[in-house]
Amino acid sequence: MSRPRRRLLGSSAALAVATGMVLLTAPNATAEPVDTGKGGSAEPKGGSDETGIYAAARITYSGSVAPDGGTGNVTSADVNWTPPPCWYAPYLGAKDFKKKMSAEIEKAASAPGMTGTPAAAIGQTKAHYEDEYGWTDTPGYKDYNVAKDGEGMFWAGVENPNEPDYLKRTSCTDLPFWVDNGEAPPPQYEEAITPEILAALAYQHMELPGTEVTLAPAQTTKVNLPTWAWLDKADFHEVEATAVINAPGFALTATTTAKPVSLRLEPGTPDAETYPASGECTINGDGSIGEPYARGKAERTPPCGIKYLRSSGDGTFDLTATITWEIAWTGTGGAGGDLPDGTFENAQAITVQEIQSVNR
Repeated sequence: MSRPRRRLLGSSAALAVATGMVLLTAPNATAEPVDTGKGGSAEPKGGSDETGIYAAARITYSGSVAPDGGTGNVTSADVNWTPPPCWYAPYLGAKDFKKKMSAEIEKAASAPGMTGTPAAAIGQTKAHYEDEYGWTDTPGYKDYNVAKDGEGMFWAGVENPNEPDYLKRTSCTDLPFWVDNGEAPPPQYEEAITPEILAALAYQHMELPGTEVTLAPAQTTKVNLPTWAWLDKADFHEVEATAVINAPGFALTATTTAKPVSLRLEPGTPDAETYPASGECTINGDGSIGEPYARGKAERTPPCGIKYLRSSGDGTFDLTATITWEIAWTGTGGAGGDLPDGTFENAQAITVQEIQSVNR
């Protein structure tokens, strides 16, 4: 008999609620991987979540990424864009999955007061993996697919630990499902890990250089005196971040590249003018922005800069320099495309003084 696809937070939610645990999802992406040299029956090692369930594959990052695995400092220029809150990824081989799941199901079934709907949910889950009890688009398995151990893996939901919204982070709630080595996950699992998802996670972890704009005059300027601003090519270059996921019979890679394209100046006061008037300084052909000030240019208008129209008094103005980066990605199998532009800003304290005159 065909039944609707089963999710952890569907009618089987009773199983999780009754046992006080998330039984059927993998821990977050920072858990340690298994020793992939042992194939699909590898023993788990390293960290685990509070339920004792281990991740069989994790995402690792390299290149220009934030330290300690934290979220990077690139901000998407598209306020509606967010990295994936969760995804499905390789979890455990058949023998390890049977060992882990049968133990957890037994523990849940023996909990005090486990009757009615919770008991039925546990029974259906057990039958799903032992006796081929299935639903629409979700076929059951015979003895946890142990006969195919080493030929594939069970996949499970993984939370993005950097997603602040708990409900989004825990929304990949389908029961763990089997994928043969070298095969794509069934199409109904739209959140299955892909190079594009990896690219978005590399974007999230990317760390852009905190470049400080060079000013002339530097730090202290005068009212109505054009202040030149520029960035040298040596301080202003492309950066890359790469995300990789590996498991027995499965591997994906994606590299996200950020290319600087413009600099926007915000004076920190409405009593100022920017050059150009839009405040947006575009990149030059040699990869620099603006033009360094040199003796003899005092009467010229800077191609990138600011003119303050009043004094900052006893304080300073916060000049904000925001760099916009074009971001693209490439990945396994020749995949690739564009991601939303990223921005990174620095604030610099500027003292603006009145020009002193001498009367004779």
